[in-house]
Amino acid sequence: SNKRIVPPSIPRPDYADHPEGYPLSEMKLKGNTYIRALDHDEIEGLRVACKLGREVLDEAAKAVAVGVTTDELDRICHEAAVDRECYPSPLNYYQFPKSCCTSVNEVICHGIPDMRPLQNGDICNVDVTVYFRGYHGDLNETLFVGDVSDKAKNLVTNTWECLELAIKECVKPGTKYREVGNVIQKHAAAAGYSVVRSYCGHGIHKLFHCAPNVPHYAKNKAVGVMKPGHCFTIEPMISEGVWGDTTWPDNWTSVTQDGKLSAQFEQTMVVTDTGVDVLTARPGKRHVPYFMDS
Repeated sequence: SNKRIVPPSIPRPDYADHPEGYPLSEMKLKGNTYIRALDHDEIEGLRVACKLGREVLDEAAKAVAVGVTTDELDRICHEAAVDRECYPSPLNYYQFPKSCCTSVNEVICHGIPDMRPLQNGDICNVDVTVYFRGYHGDLNETLFVGDVSDKAKNLVTNTWECLELAIKECVKPGTKYREVGNVIQKHAAAAGYSVVRSYCGHGIHKLFHCAPNVPHYAKNKAVGVMKPGHCFTIEPMISEGVWGDTTWPDNWTSVTQDGKLSAQFEQTMVVTDTGVDVLTARPGKRHVPYFMDS
C-alpha cells in the first residue's frame, strides 16, 4: 500500500521528513556509551508515550486472525497512533516504509507489513513504537494466528519467560547491563533454543535508539551499570534452531538462517530506586501477554 500520511499538526521526530530518513540527533551520539538518567518530569513524558504505544499494540493484537494481511495490521497501528496524536516511530526511520514491524514465523524482526494474509498456525510479532510530545514508547508481542502447533507455543512461551526473568532478576540499580544476556541465554538454552545476537535492547527516550546497548546473549561486553532513571528496552529474539540471521534484499527483513521459527517480546522500562517500572505493560494485567489469553 502507499506511504501512510501523518497530519502535519502531529509533532514528529527529526528523521520523519529527512529524505534518507536519517535520525540526525541519534547519529550525533553514535558510539557514545553515556547513559542519561531521566528526571521525574522526563520519566512522566516517557510513561505517557509508552502507555499510548501499548494502546496501539492492543488495537493490532485484537485484529490478528487468519486471513488478515500484515498491511491491514499496519493500517490499524497507523490510525491508532494518529488518533492518539502520536507519530508512528518506524515510519521513514532510515526510510523504513511502514508504521510498525510485522515478523511472521522465521522472520526474526523488522518484517515489512505486506499483502500476505496470515495463515492458520502462523506466529506473528507486531512491534510498535510511537512518538508523543518528544518521547518514544517501544514494545512488541508475538501473537498466535488460529491454531498453533505445540512446537511454536513452546518457543513463544520460552521467549516470554526469557523477558520476564531478565526483568525480574536483573533490572534494579547496580546491575551490569551485560548480566541481562546471561539470564536470557541460560533460560533459552535450557529448552534447546538459541539467542539472536545481531539485535539488542537499547536506550530510549527522546531518541528512538541510544545508549545503553543491551545484548540478549551470554558473555557479552555491554558497557554500563543500571542506575535510577535509566530507560531502555529488553527484547529477546529466541530461535528454534541456529542463532544466525540473514537479511532479505529489502535491507530490513531479518530471518533465521535455517528457516526455523523465531519469537520475540519487548518492553520499555525505567530503573527505579528499588527496582523497575515496566512502562509498556498491559494495564491491570502486568506482564500477561496476549498469547496467554488465547
